[in-house]
Amino acid sequence: MLRTIFFKEIDNSPLIVFRWMFGLLIFLESAGAIATGWVRENMVEPSFSFTFIGFEFFNEVLLGPQMYAFYALMSVFGIMVMVGYRYRLAMVCFSIMWTITYLMQKTSYNNHYYLLVLLSWWMCLLPANRYASLDVKQGRVKPEFNMHSWHRWSLVALMAIAYIYGSIAKIYPDWLEATFIRRAFTHRYQTPWIADIFNANWFHYFISYTGILFDLLIVPALLWRRTRWIAVVASFFFHIFNSAVFHIGIFPYLSLAFLVFFFPSTSIRAFWLSSKPLRLNQTVRYPKYAGRIVVGVVFFLMINIALPLRHHWIDSNVFWTEEGHRMSWRMMLRSKSGYISYTVKNAENGDYIPVKLNDYLTEKQIRTLPTHPDMIWQFAQHLKRKFQEEDLAVEIYANAHVGLNGRAYSAFTDPSIDLAAEPWDHFRAKRWLTNFEFEKSVGEVLKEKLFSKEGK
Repeated sequence: MLRTIFFKEIDNSPLIVFRWMFGLLIFLESAGAIATGWVRENMVEPSFSFTFIGFEFFNEVLLGPQMYAFYALMSVFGIMVMVGYRYRLAMVCFSIMWTITYLMQKTSYNNHYYLLVLLSWWMCLLPANRYASLDVKQGRVKPEFNMHSWHRWSLVALMAIAYIYGSIAKIYPDWLEATFIRRAFTHRYQTPWIADIFNANWFHYFISYTGILFDLLIVPALLWRRTRWIAVVASFFFHIFNSAVFHIGIFPYLSLAFLVFFFPSTSIRAFWLSSKPLRLNQTVRYPKYAGRIVVGVVFFLMINIALPLRHHWIDSNVFWTEEGHRMSWRMMLRSKSGYISYTVKNAENGDYIPVKLNDYLTEKQIRTLPTHPDMIWQFAQHLKRKFQEEDLAVEIYANAHVGLNGRAYSAFTDPSIDLAAEPWDHFRAKRWLTNFEFEKSVGEVLKEKLFSKEGK
């Protein structure tokens, strides 16, 4: 039964059209990173980059002006993907390079960077160049008019996972009380009528609760024929609004590109590829390694279902400590700010060595550092290595204070613990971080909003 569902043949027009859009978007992402100064700010100017832990060697190999050429080459691969020229080679090369850029810095983090990692590698496996491509025109591959149904449904499932987890993550006290949205929208625009709306309390609650409902219901609404066009209109409004207000790169447009997978394949063919022959025979064609493909697809999706749950196994508040935050579709949920100082002590004679963050980090890195424990620890290790190069054994202490969603700053780290001697564990709470609890539970907030006179 499962094999039948996986390998039923359907028209491949949605995948072909998505390849055009995907190639264009990764070109714009790569070229835009150069044009807007993002590459300069995050990968050229810094002398030290906060890589994902374990990938520090990227600092030595890639950080610097060569990243301009790196991103320019990725933009070329984007064009190659779009037109279907040596598609597999271009897709694999882009996937490798994009994964490297994702792993080599965390100062500017966006969930769509991670989504692009997943999508890029998955697209390497899909026959997206079998029609309307230079590979077909130049005879490198034979044209095909159909694809297996798993090619479509695996991408739909991936987006469903991202949306649903995005909805679940919003169900926390500050979101339900519109605290984050209030901070995000208030005083964002000065134009009178726009400012009146963006500063209105009712608008903050409207955005908060419709955000939860949109993420939770959009995929089912797109799948159901009766609500599909309503969901399409809602998607355009939601994503264009987010793009205009929050400037979050290609993510809104990538999400809109996925709409092609929610319409019947023949409808996409009729609209986008009207000259393409319809050769749909509704047969089930099993490839040679059908069983392995089923296992691989299921494994890929199960990993993506399990990974966002990992913060539940860490005894800490993910909104406070960030432990389990990344790669979990926790998109635009909270605002944090803080400040930090490091104390470096000579382990042999007890002398204190002054450390100025500006000597090591950019202004953007300094702003991001205090609120991210992994970066706090990484910088301590970086300082440790620097002093070891001078044959100095040191103890390093961090004193950070953080405010979550507009709260007053409070202690974030224990300044009595030597971070130079602390190991890093991805799956356990850090003993040198403080605890945080919301003033109200989700249940208390909902009860207040639904049943109290004030909530009404």
